[in-house]
Amino acid sequence: MAAGTSNYWEDLRKQARQLENELDLKLVSFSKLCTSYSHSSARDGRRDRYSSDTTPLLNGSSQDRMFETMAIEIEQLLARLTGVNDKMAEYTNSAGVPSLNAALMHTLQRHRDILQDYTHEFHKTKANFVAIRERENLMGSVRKDIESYKSGSGVNNRRTELFLKEHDHLRNSDRLIEETIRVLRNLVPQLDPPWFVCFYFWVTHEGNESKHCYGNKRKYDFTERNVEINSQQNEHFGHFRGKKKMRWSK
Repeated sequence: MAAGTSNYWEDLRKQARQLENELDLKLVSFSKLCTSYSHSSARDGRRDRYSSDTTPLLNGSSQDRMFETMAIEIEQLLARLTGVNDKMAEYTNSAGVPSLNAALMHTLQRHRDILQDYTHEFHKTKANFVAIRERENLMGSVRKDIESYKSGSGVNNRRTELFLKEHDHLRNSDRLIEETIRVLRNLVPQLDPPWFVCFYFWVTHEGNESKHCYGNKRKYDFTERNVEINSQQNEHFGHFRGKKKMRWSK
């Protein structure tokens, strides 16, 4: 191998190693930027959960600009390293260079592997960075919408909460009444003579009073007698206002 040819190969190897060292440093800094970007976003999100205006993930932020600048620099270095590797491949295939020189082919393959690893690492880090930015932007938008809804509809939320609580009370009361009627329906047919049982009670909801009557659906023409039950002495009537009247027909 001629001396000039050997020097050309060594120059290519020197350029490749220099570019690889620069890429290694750039990729380390790029990875740190991505990590610090995520951590600072989480801290600012906890410190100011009620405004997306303070999050560092908005377009045009200093970290976004740094990300774009570093990404361009790394892409340029990768392109230059790719060019050097192509020249090394052309050199091994040129006339006067033994095509089966194992040392040259091994060196070329090693530089190609390094280039492939750096390219993969760059695209992976870049994708992670973009995913974090999009997620944090989305979370900031959601937090803003939630707080806007809370601040603009606090009264409506309070009314809805009261309505749901009242609805739960009514459902629980209906359940207790149904259980009581079920027990009495099982008990009354066993009495001799049969009894007709009817419950009267009043329910007040938002200022409107309504009267309700439940019975065992069996009516006999017997003499009536009234029995009043005090709601304070009967837990299953505790939700209703005033006294409940149980009418027995005998």
